[in-house]
Amino acid sequence: MRGALLRGAALAAALLCASLGAQAALFEDDEARRAILDLRQRVETIRTQSSEENAQLRRSMLDLQNQIEQMRGDLARMTGQNEQLTKSLSEMQQRQTDIDTQLKKNEPSKVAIDGREFNADPREKADFEAALGVFRAGQFAQAQTAFADFVKRYPQSGYNASALFWLGNAQYATRNYNEAIANFRSMLSLAPDHAKAPEAVLSIANCQIELKDTKAARRTLEDLTKAYPQSEAAQAGRERLSRLR
Repeated sequence: MRGALLRGAALAAALLCASLGAQAALFEDDEARRAILDLRQRVETIRTQSSEENAQLRRSMLDLQNQIEQMRGDLARMTGQNEQLTKSLSEMQQRQTDIDTQLKKNEPSKVAIDGREFNADPREKADFEAALGVFRAGQFAQAQTAFADFVKRYPQSGYNASALFWLGNAQYATRNYNEAIANFRSMLSLAPDHAKAPEAVLSIANCQIELKDTKAARRTLEDLTKAYPQSEAAQAGRERLSRLR
């Protein structure tokens, strides 16, 4: 009997332990599930946060890329503007150089002719030399026109004394003696100390001789020998004067 009681007690104790073990196992499963759920929630939270951060980072990268592209566009426009400004500046400098060159070409320069120095414009010098070239080519009628036009065009020119001298010679060559005498005298009145003044006086006498005005020619030759006694023209005048007597 006692043995039966002991077996019953043992069985009850075993059942109690089994029940407690089952309850303990059930408790451990709940804790594990809650831990897993909590871990999953954390992972999901981290994943969500990471996705949001990645999206924000992508937006930031996109904004940065847009800013870079805008800066590139601005830089390209600035570069184009600088190139245009540089080109415009270069063109302006070239135009200024051309203007300065043209101004220098038109600026008066010092010239010397027949022992006289003066300033003359480039065009003035060219016109005189052209007229003189025509005379030296033996085209006396054309030279007469060229020198007459020169004197009219440049009434204050330093070339005028020489121009009148060559104009008189061109007129002498074309037998316009009276006009030649008038221009030789204008030349002497303008520049009595001119290097060709003695020749001008001798030329007046030659014109008078051609005009058969011997008396006037003699008087002119006498004036020549008195005014310019050491000149070659005076020596020629003395020889001519001796023949007139």
